[in-house]
Amino acid sequence: MKKRKKAVFFITAVVMAFMANGCTDESGNTVGRKTEQREKTGTVSTFVQETVGIYEAEKAAWSGNVKMVSKPILKGYSGTGYIEGFEEDTDICTFTVTIQKEGFYDLNFRSASKGGEKHNYVSVDGERLGTVFVEAEDFTDTYLTRVYLAAGEHRISLSKYWGYIWLDYLEVLTSEPIDSSIYNIKAELSDKHASEETKRLYSYLCDIYGKKFLSGQFCDTGQYGKEFQIIKKITGKTPAVLGLDFIEYTPSMVENGSKGYATNYAIDYWDNGGIVTFCWHWNAPSKYLTGEWYRGFYADSTDINLEKIMSGEDTQGYELLMKDIDAIAEQLMILKEAGVPILWRPLHEASGGWFWWGASGPEAYKKLYILLYDRLTGEYGLNNLIWVWNGQNAEWYPGDEYVDIIGEDIYPGEKVYTSQISSYLNASKNYSNERKMVYLTENGCLFDPDLARRDGAMWGMWCTWQGEFVAKNTAIFTLSEQYTEESMIKKVYEDKDVISREDLPDLNTYKIRSSDSIKGDQ
Repeated sequence: MKKRKKAVFFITAVVMAFMANGCTDESGNTVGRKTEQREKTGTVSTFVQETVGIYEAEKAAWSGNVKMVSKPILKGYSGTGYIEGFEEDTDICTFTVTIQKEGFYDLNFRSASKGGEKHNYVSVDGERLGTVFVEAEDFTDTYLTRVYLAAGEHRISLSKYWGYIWLDYLEVLTSEPIDSSIYNIKAELSDKHASEETKRLYSYLCDIYGKKFLSGQFCDTGQYGKEFQIIKKITGKTPAVLGLDFIEYTPSMVENGSKGYATNYAIDYWDNGGIVTFCWHWNAPSKYLTGEWYRGFYADSTDINLEKIMSGEDTQGYELLMKDIDAIAEQLMILKEAGVPILWRPLHEASGGWFWWGASGPEAYKKLYILLYDRLTGEYGLNNLIWVWNGQNAEWYPGDEYVDIIGEDIYPGEKVYTSQISSYLNASKNYSNERKMVYLTENGCLFDPDLARRDGAMWGMWCTWQGEFVAKNTAIFTLSEQYTEESMIKKVYEDKDVISREDLPDLNTYKIRSSDSIKGDQ
């Protein structure tokens, strides 16, 4: 999950007298919106964003626990008040919105948190499109950007995910066109000593970015596991990317009898013409485990304090983390010697706080990420790594010099085939000062390539998580259609722009691009 920020450069302040339902604060003052001009790197856009309507929450349709706040305590609301609730799955606020001209629109749910980070679902005409985030405890703009709306009437709903917010109104604004330059990536890795095979793979990834989608699938038993076999049976094709995890090699797991095979699976898949990505559910050292030993990567199963470790207060903890890194470096070294480049995604989903490496906040996390980068690339000389950062929040970004690709993990629900364009653009525009490729590094259901192309959400890769997202929990290799229906799996893998393993070129001989070349120069 991540925080969405909207950087705007105002060129004029225009009170929009035509705003739907009338928009005034609690003192009766008109709340105006401003037209915008967006600044690009080296250029200034001529796009001017316009509000096409504001819809007060107190005049919308409610269900469940959603209700009008009887005694308002917050300042700065518009209209006659605001609503609350969003505590149960049935809690929904639905706005009826009329659109005059089809196109892309930004949806701004003006809201406030009842304490801490809150995310809630947005649906249009019953189809879930994504989530909006709010952390501030006063009314704040929270956007879902670039939503396609046909001309006519629509039902736009906000429903409980994490819940517990106050909602003032929905604002519908015209959406800024996508700057196609976000798809143009320089073929320059963060590791200046990257191996030849790593440069070849990265060059290929840069060449197809913005044009094609790499198919990917996690499977902890490798290319012959049930997830891969189910996809092959349905589509006749094999995912281009195999997703694996180093968790079983972590010392606290090994101490309890775990044995890892992922390194061998990775070598086999690369040798068979595929691409490999690794995450690492880093089980905390045994000293810090407070719950089940196999859940030691979760913050609620360990009392490890990363802030104390990174500040020097816990020197033993630092030494234990270094031993853990050494254990994983040993496996990465095996892959290096086998000539296998890796899409390496450590310390993922940090900003969510559910993993211990994110539980102490962004500063401690960034220190650990940079330490891991320096230790693996510098001390160990692991030049076969393409670093995929997956912190999911701009405040957690360690710096462009430590990141090659930005990853987003999105689990939108069941049979939600939308493109997740808002998350894609947020990651493309708001994390890095440079252009970086953006990958869907974990997902539940697949997205529809037709919708991704329409919206401009050109994810360089998706990589569906294993287990229930593909296979029923039985010995029989049977598709679970709980998240993605068989018809959609077929459609996706048959799409002209989706790359399976069978479509990959020989990556051992692929031409290395010059570091200053961008797509279109070839």
